[in-house]
Amino acid sequence: MKKILVATIFILLFAGASVAQKLRAIDKSPMDMAYYPDNFAHDRKAGDKAIIRVTYGRPAKNGRVIFGQLVPYDAVWRTGANEATEIKLYEAIEMAGQKIKVGSYALFTIPGEKEWTIILNSDLDYWGAYSYNASHDVLRITAPVIALTETVENFTIQFEKKGVNEGVMKLAWDNTLVTVPFKL
Repeated sequence: MKKILVATIFILLFAGASVAQKLRAIDKSPMDMAYYPDNFAHDRKAGDKAIIRVTYGRPAKNGRVIFGQLVPYDAVWRTGANEATEIKLYEAIEMAGQKIKVGSYALFTIPGEKEWTIILNSDLDYWGAYSYNASHDVLRITAPVIALTETVENFTIQFEKKGVNEGVMKLAWDNTLVTVPFKL
């Protein structure tokens, strides 16, 4: 009887260990981060601290029509893939004359053919834009769409310095670029 009990415990432990080793597949849209000042900028100095950080999922075009089909026009988009994109401000900034306090915000957009609405929202940690609540918007501004001649395969967010206390956040995917200027 003792041998059967020991053998049963051994089998259960071994079976549990083999199940625990199974991992889910890698995300098709990997997570990425963009910083201001840009970590790859040629004028970045050692010791420069981040002022803005954006964490987002990078979906791929994969031969699909993106804006107007995969990402519908005139509907709230999570601005990337998977979880809602998050923007963290380590210093207060100004966008379109509106001041934004230090903190973390969800970055949503409403893509349009000619312009996008850029939204910072105080709700965080949501999957997609399914729980988006406009009453928690901290900022809503518009930015024009710029048509690109070259296709951007993976959705990309990057920052560019435009002066001593100014920069621009670039959102690019497919043949679309949207730039969002800001001041420190």
